[in-house]
Amino acid sequence: MAPLETLLQKALEIEAKLGHSFKNRELLVLAFVHRSFINEHKEVNDHNERLEFLGDSILGMLIADYLYRRFPDTPEGQLSYLRSRLVEASSCMEYVQKLDIESYLLMGKGERVNYGRGRTSILSDLFEAIIGAIYLDGGIEATSKFLFEHFSDSIEGILKQPVRNWKALLQDWCQKNFQRPPDYQVISESGPDHNKTFRIIVSINDRELGRGEGTSKKEAQQSAAQDALTRLKILTNQV
Repeated sequence: MAPLETLLQKALEIEAKLGHSFKNRELLVLAFVHRSFINEHKEVNDHNERLEFLGDSILGMLIADYLYRRFPDTPEGQLSYLRSRLVEASSCMEYVQKLDIESYLLMGKGERVNYGRGRTSILSDLFEAIIGAIYLDGGIEATSKFLFEHFSDSIEGILKQPVRNWKALLQDWCQKNFQRPPDYQVISESGPDHNKTFRIIVSINDRELGRGEGTSKKEAQQSAAQDALTRLKILTNQV
């Protein structure tokens, strides 16, 4: 049986996990088709990047509306920062993992081989594509219901986490131990222009300390710095 037909047969399982019954199940199936899959299945001619593009905007709008109402006295700059934390790739991956739908994603064999390295970005894209699919199928109310019924606890948990500047902590450590700041190098960029993923290495004196990825260079640098601090087992009151 063709993979798309198999996925369609599992629609009821997926809908139960999402809490949304699709009127148009083609949208549901499309959300789970990664670009790499169509490279190896010529009979398939569409993938989820357009849904991801739409879902990215819908997710940002819903989170912005939530934060505007949740924090009536908070200035715009802080609201923007909070929104970025709630929609960043690592948060979207956490949402997908909570749904337990990762196994339904259709990818090419080559992408699966390298899945560990790009997993955060791939699962983040999947979540945004699902948001886009639910919006097209059921409108903004259905999308809002899906988001906040499933992830209110996760969203509040992220908002309660203390803000940590991993780059600043790593820089302090490097200055104390090497009398110089660490170096950050972009090793790859992937994805469409509207939603790129940057992968970065942080090093000191040509010694790799950590790696990270994110949808902006700043986010990837923070991720790499956090990875470096974890590897170095630097335990302070701040980490």
